[in-house]
Amino acid sequence: MIGKIQVIAEVKIKSPYGFSSEKTWEELFDIANGIGDIISVHTDPRWGGSFGLIEMAKKMTSKPILAKGLHYDDSDIKRAYDSGADYILAVGRVPNIYKEKCLIEPLCLNDLYKIPSDLRVIWNSRNLYTGKPKEETFEQARELWKGWLCQASYIRTIADIKPGADAVLVGEYLEEFAKSLKNVDGYKQI
Repeated sequence: MIGKIQVIAEVKIKSPYGFSSEKTWEELFDIANGIGDIISVHTDPRWGGSFGLIEMAKKMTSKPILAKGLHYDDSDIKRAYDSGADYILAVGRVPNIYKEKCLIEPLCLNDLYKIPSDLRVIWNSRNLYTGKPKEETFEQARELWKGWLCQASYIRTIADIKPGADAVLVGEYLEEFAKSLKNVDGYKQI
């Protein structure tokens, strides 16, 4: 944690938007496990993920695992949970099962009105259709959403954390972000 802000450290080896890590999945996992309060592991092959990686990660750490994927169907939510995920990302919808285990990623600000107030929300600053930054901002989402809110995408260092974030999800810039933590007073790498 950085103060009261949870760090969700993502193990991401590639993305459909052109990102490709020079590090292996295992090397990235070690960094994520060192700095994260929660470890995010992809289930979607477009991001280098699989449900099998959830099972593997669960054996490699005692930290909670977030199954990160689009999970458009409740069968995907169940599969992630059955694979050992402690939390599951649901994009653009509120699932009908394991709601208390889900982090909801709305596609736009209007989607926030459809999410029950007791659920946790991840505001992704990246447009999942284009891979480019959204025009709607974290600050706008924070204004509308009064509950737990995680900031995601384009977080290179701790300087990129927005006021009002309860958590940050760091993936593409995981190594750079980890290095920036060395300058935080009171932060202890786990």
